[in-house]
Amino acid sequence: MLDQDFCSFLEYKIGEALENSTHEPLKHFWCDGVLLPPFESDYSIKTVNDKRQVVMSAYIGPTGQDIYELTLKFGKKALGRYARGLDISECVPSPESDNWWDIEIDQRTILIQLD
Repeated sequence: MLDQDFCSFLEYKIGEALENSTHEPLKHFWCDGVLLPPFESDYSIKTVNDKRQVVMSAYIGPTGQDIYELTLKFGKKALGRYARGLDISECVPSPESDNWWDIEIDQRTILIQLD
């Protein structure tokens, strides 16, 4: 499920991914928090099943204080686990890989693809 524990876990994984990035400016970025959407209905099981994604916020940047729009996309495994109310942390790919996330510095957006 999406809760504060998952947000803390994702914050840590984003930080690791940024540190491992081969894109020079991103190596100096860090993540200082991931926030749930303001309304629970935005990340309800039905909404996630229908949209297959959740738009959240994250504090990212050289100081970790720039607000980015974070789009969390759900793959098959994550959708199945979410629908059953199970932990989706195991659906976050390894931070050593960079094919599960994309960041646009100018637009202040980050896209994360769960398995």
